Amino acid sequence: MTGWKEDILGPGFECMDLDLGEDAEGPLVATLVRSLPAPRGFWERHFGKARLLEDIDILYVHGWSDYFFQRTLARFFTDRGARFFALDLRKYGRSLRPGQTFGYIDDLEEYDEEIGLALDEMRGSAAPGESPRRTLLFGHSTGGLILSLWADRHPGVAAGVLLNSPWLELQIAEAGRQWIAPIVNLSVRLNPREAGPQLDFGFYSRAQAEVGPRADLDGVNTEWRPDRTHPVLSGWMRAILVGHARVASGLDIQAPVGMLLSKRYSFRTRWSESLTRVDTVLDVDAVARASLKLGAVVSIGRIDGALHDVFLSADEPRAEAYRRLEEWLVGWRAVDAAHASAASRGR
Repeated sequence: MTGWKEDILGPGFECMDLDLGEDAEGPLVATLVRSLPAPRGFWERHFGKARLLEDIDILYVHGWSDYFFQRTLARFFTDRGARFFALDLRKYGRSLRPGQTFGYIDDLEEYDEEIGLALDEMRGSAAPGESPRRTLLFGHSTGGLILSLWADRHPGVAAGVLLNSPWLELQIAEAGRQWIAPIVNLSVRLNPREAGPQLDFGFYSRAQAEVGPRADLDGVNTEWRPDRTHPVLSGWMRAILVGHARVASGLDIQAPVGMLLSKRYSFRTRWSESLTRVDTVLDVDAVARASLKLGAVVSIGRIDGALHDVFLSADEPRAEAYRRLEEWLVGWRAVDAAHASAASRGR
């Protein structure tokens, strides 16, 4: 594990390598990125109103063929007092090393290692004498699937789970997943690194380029986040299908879950301007249905006009996404405070 150093995102961002040993392709690392809130002055600390997330840490995990680059999202949380952390998982983004197969893994539970190391570092980096901070997990797309499964296996660690268009079900829904799983399993037995057909026409990237926030999208590393996704290999796809099957069988995430996703999904083989106002990656209705099996407390916000990453949409739906996120956080804090007060009275 290395110390903190300046991150590629520039001032206000630092990163640290997390050592994961090695595999057949060589040394493995994950990269933890952080952005810290501005310190409060004397008068703010003693006489001002406490910031909404003063005692909260955020751990963000990106999606497939992606990495963390969203400065605006980090600033949303740090402006409210949270410490913001993001993981570039092994073989993604900052963590990708020469000769490695981009994003490849054959068991999503292997990510427990870097998530655990990240949480250890987050806890250990608190200021001396600081009250214990609690953690909100925040996952986008495949990262939402990974963190949902992780939260189910590690009850009591996260105080809440936030999901941005999580990949909880296959685009062709549960029946399609059950049909395709035997084909993928056979392919894995023959060659786990066989690439499947490329079904990404680049429309999602084009939609972001046309309507998304330039402050975040300018300067994106297109080797780490290409216009068309990296090849999907059969061993990786089987790991995803296993994760989807676990969600379908029902998880028991004990913390409150808040999810945001687009109101509509569209799949086209030709570009249309209408694709700047829909999710072109996931069937959002299938995801919404699957989310009801995550735990006992799940709230769903559907954003009209949003893209797959709701925070990279056009101005109006993006503002609506941030407003919905703020509403969820305010409500979560209010319920949390009520529970704490009730517990105190009961002692």
